[in-house]
Amino acid sequence: MKYFYLLFFLSFLFSCTNNKSTPIPTPEIQAPHQITKSEFQTILDSADLKGAILIFDSEANTFYSNDFAWSEKGQLPASTFKIPNSMIALETGVVEDENTLFKWDGRKRMVKIWEQDLIFRDAFKFSCVPCYQEIARGIGVDRMKEFLSKFDYGNIQVDSTNIDLFWLIGAAKITPFEEIDFLKRFYNSKLPISKRTEKLVKKIMVLQENPTYKLSGKTGWSMDNDKNNGWFVGFVEANNKVYYFATNVEPNPSFDMALFPKIRKAVTMQALQELNIIDAF
Repeated sequence: MKYFYLLFFLSFLFSCTNNKSTPIPTPEIQAPHQITKSEFQTILDSADLKGAILIFDSEANTFYSNDFAWSEKGQLPASTFKIPNSMIALETGVVEDENTLFKWDGRKRMVKIWEQDLIFRDAFKFSCVPCYQEIARGIGVDRMKEFLSKFDYGNIQVDSTNIDLFWLIGAAKITPFEEIDFLKRFYNSKLPISKRTEKLVKKIMVLQENPTYKLSGKTGWSMDNDKNNGWFVGFVEANNKVYYFATNVEPNPSFDMALFPKIRKAVTMQALQELNIIDAF
């Protein structure tokens, strides 16, 4: 009987040892699909623009674009940087909440609507560059670099000489793919920010909301080295799903620049409609 128990114990011990050495398989992560949409190119051609419209269907794990090579090119983030800048402002206490007031100093500004006192929510909505320059100076170089590293946001160089300009001129770069990656992590609470900050930034990003979809985003426009480059980035909640987009465009020589402020959003909305994500607008 003792011999039987000894055999049983040795068999059990050998079984446990084998189980411990058996590797646990890790789930295979599928690379996103990429589908070229010639219809997006037609939209840009009709608008007299060159560039790329990039849309990501998170549920289908699929990217759609007219030009994936352009979508991998880094560009100045311009005012799309107001999204992470707002997060950093709130996390550092430079901005208290959506009602924090920015006083106009009375000087003439590039855009007429900036020539007034603006609360934080409206500074974001009206893309007030002087307001966000004040924010960036308040954050400072060290804290700005620290958060950008935590956010893994593009390829951004910040120092004391460019703290209030780096997103508008210079060497800072982010690609449409990187914009979408950042937005995905933000939407899915994967960024190192508080729930309060996440909730507030999502709130000020909302552009349209109706019974069929909710559109959140931010435009951007840089004019560096005589080159106009425009963005519209964000996400759409529709059909119980979320879709991310990053449009980056430049005007052709014959383009009417008076149309540039609205055209970035317009071509993106046409592409979202092409994919049946939103209804005709």
